[in-house]
Amino acid sequence: MKLKIASICVFMMFANSAQSVLASERPNIVFFFIDDLGWADLGYQGSEFYETPNIDKLAASGMVFTNAYAAAPNCAPSRACLLSGQYSPRHGVYTVGTSRRGKDKDRRLEPTQNTEVLDGKFITWAEVLNQNDYVLASMGKWHLGDDPTTQGFDINVAGKHWGSPSGGGYHSPYKYPNLEQDRPGEYLTDRLTDEAVEFVEANKDKPFFLYLSHYAVHTPIQAKSDVAARYKAKPSGQHQNNANYAAMVESVDDSVGKVLAAVDRLGLTDNTIVVFYSDNGGHSGATSNHPLRGSKGMLYEGGIREPFICRWPGVTTAGAVCQQPIIGVDLYPTFVEMTNSKTPDDYLLDGLSIVPMLKDPSATLPRESIFWHFPCYLEGAGDPSGGPFRTTPAGAIRMGDWKLIEWFESGRLELYNLKNDLGESTVLNESHPEKLRQLHAAMKQWRRDVAAPIPTVLNSKYNPGGSSAGRKKKRKDE
Repeated sequence: MKLKIASICVFMMFANSAQSVLASERPNIVFFFIDDLGWADLGYQGSEFYETPNIDKLAASGMVFTNAYAAAPNCAPSRACLLSGQYSPRHGVYTVGTSRRGKDKDRRLEPTQNTEVLDGKFITWAEVLNQNDYVLASMGKWHLGDDPTTQGFDINVAGKHWGSPSGGGYHSPYKYPNLEQDRPGEYLTDRLTDEAVEFVEANKDKPFFLYLSHYAVHTPIQAKSDVAARYKAKPSGQHQNNANYAAMVESVDDSVGKVLAAVDRLGLTDNTIVVFYSDNGGHSGATSNHPLRGSKGMLYEGGIREPFICRWPGVTTAGAVCQQPIIGVDLYPTFVEMTNSKTPDDYLLDGLSIVPMLKDPSATLPRESIFWHFPCYLEGAGDPSGGPFRTTPAGAIRMGDWKLIEWFESGRLELYNLKNDLGESTVLNESHPEKLRQLHAAMKQWRRDVAAPIPTVLNSKYNPGGSSAGRKKKRKDE
């Protein structure tokens, strides 16, 4: 897939000369964090069906990262890593709900017990920025406990422990914390956008951080009917053809456009950093992640590789592309450095600030690898063994162009070269045994360093001779 940055830049060349603007010591930050948006779901990423002109414009005016990753393949752990700045083994949030997903008879191992709430002992970047006199608002999905105001945010709109829209879903009537609507017809994505604009307007004279964490495009797949109708009348793309999902993506794009228009109208553009990111890969029942293998819930690229854009006036160059791998835990130290804030000296961070790469896309970070650890089960076809799971307990490492996945049930290892094989179609264990050993040794050392638990206890209810229904299902996203 080729980025469409070049064509977009044609009409953006006049827009700004980013290096001509002096970066503020305490810039505002607008952080769009989208739920379940796939790496291939945006126009600038090559989608021929979904329409995202506002996000494409943002990409052309800022820096695009082509190798950005979530720190986990589904919602809650990805967010826990993002907010805490630490990998999952340190906070214990590994998955959504129980780690014993699926049927008892299909689980060979007893998975690691899951924690569903980010403990208050973890100091979030919101708490750090709050100490630097930022006004912080969390709008939309929280999924880490009852209330984000207990972990650094001044304002909570619609955030609680749940991971998908409650009640009537995306269409009112609905009832959320500080966001109620009794009249039918209002669309949740639009309302969160309006609330975000009001926050920016109310805080234009002080440093603010807007964490606009849309529930979209998470299931249920519910769109505005008039927008969906246009996509139903549109020819399908080669891989993407879900009109209702396309309409949800468009509503997110409208949100980006409306919030950034408010930033422009208020004269805040030169002092506002904009970040756009997703929490995990696209859901296979809603979209296609092609050319990536896999989908949400998997450690293949389709489950963890994300769109990522950053526009920082005075720092980033319009149309710049960075190919260095980054991961969710990197955002914590990045936000701290961007805002000239200070993390407590005794607080451990697993990530590294990406500010050097925002200044120079050819810069590199002083680390060899990034990691994932998912000692849980998620039902749904996708396991390479042909079983009924999207994933069984597994871990992964990326080192340079190389990636290794380890499956804890069987001990199976899968080595891939992502530069030559983005779709992870060819296992290279036999042709590159030294690289296999190098990555596996690094992965095991990291697990020791972070005390990552590996499931080893056999499940007494496991029944390998039981029904094989579902074992022959083909992955929907292939």
